[in-house]
Amino acid sequence: MHYEIRVDGHMSQTLAEAFPELETFVVPHQTVLVGPVTDEAHLYGLLARLQALGLHVAEMRRLPS
Repeated sequence: MHYEIRVDGHMSQTLAEAFPELETFVVPHQTVLVGPVTDEAHLYGLLARLQALGLHVAEMRRLPS
């Protein structure tokens, strides 16, 4: 499974390094994280990391295979 997670604002390089398994890029007013998610536990772990870092998830979606 691949997911796209959009967070509000521009993440610094240091914050992006907290998600080494995901590719990150910036679009106007958001940072997009894209990559493979192995299972539900991995997904919840990603969401917990985002929350712990104080990042607001604007949108999350599973990408077609």
